[in-house]
Amino acid sequence: MANNDYVKYMTQRIVKYMDTPKDERKKLKEARKQQEIAYSNKWFGVLPFAFRLLIQKRKD
Repeated sequence: MANNDYVKYMTQRIVKYMDTPKDERKKLKEARKQQEIAYSNKWFGVLPFAFRLLIQKRKD
């Protein structure tokens, strides 16, 4: 069953992608690019975030 669900999901995603106009896809792509990601998360992943949470818990 899992394979069928995955194929169904991927088919729905592909059809949805193909149904959206090209200019709308470009707008969505630009919007995602302009969202700022924290520098530390971009380069080092979730590790700095986890350390920050650990430090904040210890202070409380």
